[in-house]
Amino acid sequence: MKKYYVVFILLLVIGIGSGIYYFTEYRQSKMNFPDEVTLESHLGGAYSFKNMEPKVRLVEFMYTQCPDVCPNTTFQMKHLRNELENEGVFGNDVEFLTITFDPERDTEEVLHEYANTFEMDKLPGWYLLRGNDEDVKKLADNFNFQYRDPGTGQFVHTSATYLLNKDNHVIEVFGMGEKSFNKEKVFNAIIKEID
Repeated sequence: MKKYYVVFILLLVIGIGSGIYYFTEYRQSKMNFPDEVTLESHLGGAYSFKNMEPKVRLVEFMYTQCPDVCPNTTFQMKHLRNELENEGVFGNDVEFLTITFDPERDTEEVLHEYANTFEMDKLPGWYLLRGNDEDVKKLADNFNFQYRDPGTGQFVHTSATYLLNKDNHVIEVFGMGEKSFNKEKVFNAIIKEID
């Protein structure tokens, strides 16, 4: 009888270990930019995910009508960008990608306003992007980022930002919003990755 308990415990530990590996390492290793997707910048230019220059990237999915976590995260990213600028790495070694998943309402004009509000154009290296529904969905799916409009225009969505290394592999996933996006932790992770 004791053998069965030992075997059961052993199988349970292996199962839990496999699950932890899947959710923390394996899924992250499969997150990537689809080469065939090209989005449009709020400045009107194309942004292609094919043959990207090697840089550390922080990726945020959002929509401009979000009442809470999206603008708060963008606000914190603005301050993070300023700190990275002071270190002399923003634009050269690090760039931010903020991607709307509501391209119908987030027109080029709306994105211009959003960019002005958060001073995204202060320095080169922060891209505010939009695309057609299919391309944005493909990109979001590659990052396991889920979003859905329940019919109110107020999307329900994953609260995650993604830090990618220079090879465009996700190395860390951070939360969004005032309590979950730890600017200091993100800053330290970026600096560590650059060094």
